[in-house]
Amino acid sequence: MNLTDGLFSDSELADVMGPRAQLSAMLTVEAALARVQARIGIIPDAAATRIADTARSLAPEPFDLLAATAKAGIAAQALVGALKKACGDSGQWAHFGATSQDIQDTGLVLQLRDALLILEARLERLQATLGSKARDFAETAIPARTRFQMAAPTTLGAKIAVWRAPLQRDQERLQQLRPRLFNVSLYGAAGTGAALNPDMAGIRAALAADLGLGAPVVPWHAARDAIAELGGWLSLLTGTLGKIGVDLILLSQSEISEVSAGSGGGSSTMPQKSNPVMAEALVTLARLNAGAVGTLHQAMVHAQERDGSALALEWQVLPDMIIRTGAALRLAQDLADSLTARTDRIGASFTADKGAMLAEAAGFYLSRQMPREDALAIVSKALKMLNEGTYATLADALTELEPGHNWPQILAPQNNLGDAPGQAKY
Repeated sequence: MNLTDGLFSDSELADVMGPRAQLSAMLTVEAALARVQARIGIIPDAAATRIADTARSLAPEPFDLLAATAKAGIAAQALVGALKKACGDSGQWAHFGATSQDIQDTGLVLQLRDALLILEARLERLQATLGSKARDFAETAIPARTRFQMAAPTTLGAKIAVWRAPLQRDQERLQQLRPRLFNVSLYGAAGTGAALNPDMAGIRAALAADLGLGAPVVPWHAARDAIAELGGWLSLLTGTLGKIGVDLILLSQSEISEVSAGSGGGSSTMPQKSNPVMAEALVTLARLNAGAVGTLHQAMVHAQERDGSALALEWQVLPDMIIRTGAALRLAQDLADSLTARTDRIGASFTADKGAMLAEAAGFYLSRQMPREDALAIVSKALKMLNEGTYATLADALTELEPGHNWPQILAPQNNLGDAPGQAKY
């Protein structure tokens, strides 16, 4: 346990991806395998019943399997040994024809299925909340900033819509990923199924049906693309949430304070501060997963029919990526729920800009009435006069240079939002 787990971890996902859940998932696979093999006539019915009952009740302490796992290099082998011992004479039929990686991989898929249901539910709630917030603030004008500079007016709703759109795509990506990920592994020691030939394909299909998984013909012991794809999805999702985090940090900093989200954290010596702790955590979690996905992709370089060094990368990296993603979604939801616009500070930002961000709008307005070069020359001169302090606003300078137009109305931020309100309601 780390003292920062309340921020960067997630207890619900930690349970689903933790050692007890891993052992339980592998025992579920062993029980299903025994039942299926008995139905097909591969092992005795009595042995299958004993194995299934024992697997259902067996709850070894993870600590007690550490030494055996370290010796074998894979947790499934240590667990199978404990299961066989607990089954007495029937233990000879446990794990019949399977290899440890079959059980470990299939158990992992069962864990991931549970974990992704949790992540999906949180993702759906978050994007629904952001959709509601985007509509609420669809008409709320706010400065857009490009490369950290004032650019032009937009709306807070449009900003939120940009945060939300990738989350909608992530929901689609998850549905596309599931069939490639949720597959049983039962191919035997070298992936050929030779130990149970010619029955292995039928046993595999029956096991898959029992567990509600797919049953590919070709083994995936050494083909880890679906796991790598999952890692990419996790990094995409936390990356989007990290973008939300960094935007909230910038929009809520002291000099701007155009939005408020989250409760903030205080300083030990500066009582005036309200640190954007949750938003900062979103950035941290995104960067951690972005680094981890590169490590996870290293497992794609998988030697021959099975490579323990490649598999170990997954075991060490993937659970933490899942847990971090859960933490990020939880924090993002808290921020989204509390997100509000500070219209007084937004108004102050527009006032301080003196209308300079409307220079583009002024240029296009004049270009409809004169050659574009002439229009841009007028706007450039007006900006120069504004910067020199000759006039209080760009509208005032343009009124002097090009009278006969209602420049305050033409350059009002609310009248220069483009498609932003529609984007927010999309």
